[in-house]
Amino acid sequence: MREILHIHDDQCGNQIGAKFWEVICDEHGVDHTGQYIGDSPLQLERIDIYFNEFSML
Repeated sequence: MREILHIHDDQCGNQIGAKFWEVICDEHGVDHTGQYIGDSPLQLERIDIYFNEFSML
């Protein structure tokens, strides 16, 4: 199993981290609620690298 650990430190780190996730979400067609809104199968090709779907019981 692959895991990516993303650490934010201080204000600058938090801003960079927030921008990183904003870009990743835009590239994969994911909105701020986590829903896929894209229109290209290429966006879904490797979406599982950064995103996993789960449900709360």
